[in-house]
Amino acid sequence: MQSADAITAPMSRQRATEVAASFNLRALPADFLANPYPVYRALRETEPVKRLPDGSVFLTRYEDLAAVYRDAASFSSDKHVEFAPKYGTGSPLFEHHTTSLVFNDPPLHTRVRKLIMGALTRRAIADMEPGLITLVDTLLDRIEAQGGGDLIEDFASAIPVEIIGNLLGVPHGDRGPLRDWSLAILGALEPVITPGQQARGDNSVTDMLAYLKGLVNERRKRLRDPERDVLTRLIQGEANGEQLSEVELLQNCIFLLNAGHETTTNLIGNALICLQEHPAQRIALTSAMQASARDAAAQEALLTLAVDEFLRFESSNQLGNRRALKSCRIGDADLPAGTLVTLGIGAANRDPAVFDQPGELRLDRANNKHLAFGFGIHQCAGLSLARLEGRIAVGRFLQRFPGYRLTAVPLRGGRARFRGFLRAPFACF
Repeated sequence: MQSADAITAPMSRQRATEVAASFNLRALPADFLANPYPVYRALRETEPVKRLPDGSVFLTRYEDLAAVYRDAASFSSDKHVEFAPKYGTGSPLFEHHTTSLVFNDPPLHTRVRKLIMGALTRRAIADMEPGLITLVDTLLDRIEAQGGGDLIEDFASAIPVEIIGNLLGVPHGDRGPLRDWSLAILGALEPVITPGQQARGDNSVTDMLAYLKGLVNERRKRLRDPERDVLTRLIQGEANGEQLSEVELLQNCIFLLNAGHETTTNLIGNALICLQEHPAQRIALTSAMQASARDAAAQEALLTLAVDEFLRFESSNQLGNRRALKSCRIGDADLPAGTLVTLGIGAANRDPAVFDQPGELRLDRANNKHLAFGFGIHQCAGLSLARLEGRIAVGRFLQRFPGYRLTAVPLRGGRARFRGFLRAPFACF
């Protein structure tokens, strides 16, 4: 078994203090990307509202993030101002990110979210569970037959691609490029990107739009039950006749893939690798699962607590963004109108003012009010689906392979916003 230090590189208190003192999202050192939590701690303790060289601020306290999430009238999610110089106003990435649900305010945000939530009802998600179990078991059968594989490539990333593909009605034969498109588009959200990353992101948006136009045209010819198909519901619009424009429709289909893919991949991968780093928690979880094997409700409750703790401990999405619409005050800092604000989700989820022993993974942690799904009007629309995917994937993996072990140090994604792994070779037995 790999040791914890082999996976999560340690950082000294002195080094964390040094990085925090000169903290700059546009110049993040490699050891921060490997393990940001000591730096987050130093920032929380010394400069919880950190003013960055570009004039923006970085927040690390839970109460400050909650205040910003709660006040949508003062803090905008619209990214036109920030993305124009980053991508160029005529670029595919600019058009996509400034049209998608997550980077918009009402009324566009309200219209799109209402349509998506109407398709992700409690009943609709419950109906997905049998198919999700079949998918997971098929992947596990394949892994068992070859004696192991890669936690990310062969398991974690395959699950959300299939689920989102089903939600949008993407034919199975067309799903090959989806993950690469998603990784390229989301990779362009990092604080700093290279010309090559921008080119890959722009090309992925262009290619996906071209594919979706054909998919939408075909779907219009044979609309299906909107309760089971998000794309159909988006096409049909609301009962009062309000519909999305063609651009809004296509760009938010891309958003659905991206939102449901990368974060869920990271949730599953981070969870299974965390259990390698924390063998006592792994033994406790597998023992509790075995003890509750005949009680479906108890097992579901057990795994739901575990999934939420994985989300808190290693937040799949580490950063959020807002822009102050008017002069306001956060903590003891006055922010002028127009200030760009970065929300340190990973930092807030380890705030000792809210979480007891936040640096410890405790899979039975109750009343876990983490911010991994955001908060307020922009809370993740697919949170119930993500929890279901995490619970089924982690639970059935542990049932099948309780003694799995990593065979090499896993490769991290090396990104600040989305925290996860690219590869993690393992053996079943």
